[in-house]
Amino acid sequence: MERGRSWTVGKQLTLASSVPLVILLLIGGYAFEATQRLLEATSAVAHTREVLTNLSHVLSSFQDIETGERGFIITGRDEYLEPYEAGKLAIERDYREGRRLTSENAQQQERFDELRRLLDVELATLDDAIAIRRRDGAEAAARAVAEGGSKRTMDAVRSVVSAMTREEENLLATRTAAVDATVRSFARTLVGACLLAFVMVSGVAATIVRALNIRIGSAAERIRDAARDLETAANQQAKGAEEQVAASVQVSTTVRELASTARQIAESAHQVTDVAASTNDATREGDQTVALTREAVESSRKQVETIVAHMLGLGRKSQEIGGIVDIINELSEQTNILAINATVEAIGAGEAGRRFRVVADEIRKLADRVTTSTRSIRKLVEEVRGAASITVVATENGAQAVEATTQRFGEVGTSFERIREFVANTAMAAREIEMSTRQQTTAMEQVAQAVASVSTTARDVEMSAGHALRTASELSDLSEQLLRLIRDRDRDRGPRRALGG
Repeated sequence: MERGRSWTVGKQLTLASSVPLVILLLIGGYAFEATQRLLEATSAVAHTREVLTNLSHVLSSFQDIETGERGFIITGRDEYLEPYEAGKLAIERDYREGRRLTSENAQQQERFDELRRLLDVELATLDDAIAIRRRDGAEAAARAVAEGGSKRTMDAVRSVVSAMTREEENLLATRTAAVDATVRSFARTLVGACLLAFVMVSGVAATIVRALNIRIGSAAERIRDAARDLETAANQQAKGAEEQVAASVQVSTTVRELASTARQIAESAHQVTDVAASTNDATREGDQTVALTREAVESSRKQVETIVAHMLGLGRKSQEIGGIVDIINELSEQTNILAINATVEAIGAGEAGRRFRVVADEIRKLADRVTTSTRSIRKLVEEVRGAASITVVATENGAQAVEATTQRFGEVGTSFERIREFVANTAMAAREIEMSTRQQTTAMEQVAQAVASVSTTARDVEMSAGHALRTASELSDLSEQLLRLIRDRDRDRGPRRALGG
């Protein structure tokens, strides 16, 4: 029930209209299905009747053949053979049609096969009798017919056709009963569905009407309460309007004073903006100076690095010279040894080796001088190497000092950049303060105008409060009348239900 109350009137009306539509759809679906079944049963009945008609035609054609044959045997006239020939054509056509109609009935197909055999026997007998009549006369033909068993064949044909007819009549009775049962079931279902639809629609309509009465009654009570609240609020609004007129005058004076103060703040903010702009220019120049100094220090650092590289190269060259001196010293020692060996050999040679000994002595002296020179060169190389190492160490210390100075200048540049950003932000904030103050001044002037308008509006509100008070009274009276109308209707329905019960 609570869920029904939460529905809108449109939803409830939609529900009331959808119930019969759903029932009609269900009835329509069942009617369609029942109609299909009825059509199938009716088609089966018609098919059975068609089979019975075909069997009747087969028997009739067979009788026409027999009649024509007897007339020709009795009279000998060819015009009596016309029914005979026509019957043969008709019985072939009816036989093929009968087999087609009973193609789904295996028992009937077997009977048609038996009928085909009997027809062939009978037609052969009749053809022989006609030939005997033409050749030997009527008496011979009559004896041939009597002896040929044409009557027994005809009785067998009638028996087969009768059995087939009974089979189809049984099928006809069964299918006709199915049609009648389908029609009766459809009629009962349709009547029951209509009664169910009437009951459901009546119940839904009664439920919706009852729910609408409850909701309208509740809404009327709320309207009555709201009208009373509105009446009270209108009285308070009238009093508040008078107080608002007095307050608006005081607010207008305060707003004028705030506007004057806002103008002074705007002038001060403009001065702050000018100072911030000057400071920003100064910090920008300092930032440029720091950048130039940083470039100079960076250049010095690069030159120191170049000197260090050259000194390191000089150290490497000194080491290479030391290696060459060692080689020369080794060569001089080997030369000295060779000279000594040559002198010994020259002495052993006697007078013949005297000249060679003089040369060996000179070579030995030269080797001694080379050895002495290499010692001096090695000493000088060692001194140069030591001086280069000391210079490299001092240069690296200087490079480190330059690197530290570069970092300090970088930090100074970063500090100047931050100062410049702070000054720029200060200038921007000062400009925003100036703009906001000017906007505030404009807004204060607009507020002053709005307060004056509010004062005028307050007087209008005071006048409209009286109209609202009268409207609330009329709304309260209307809600009372609506409640009386709903309650009177409920009381009228109560006795009627009692009488109906």
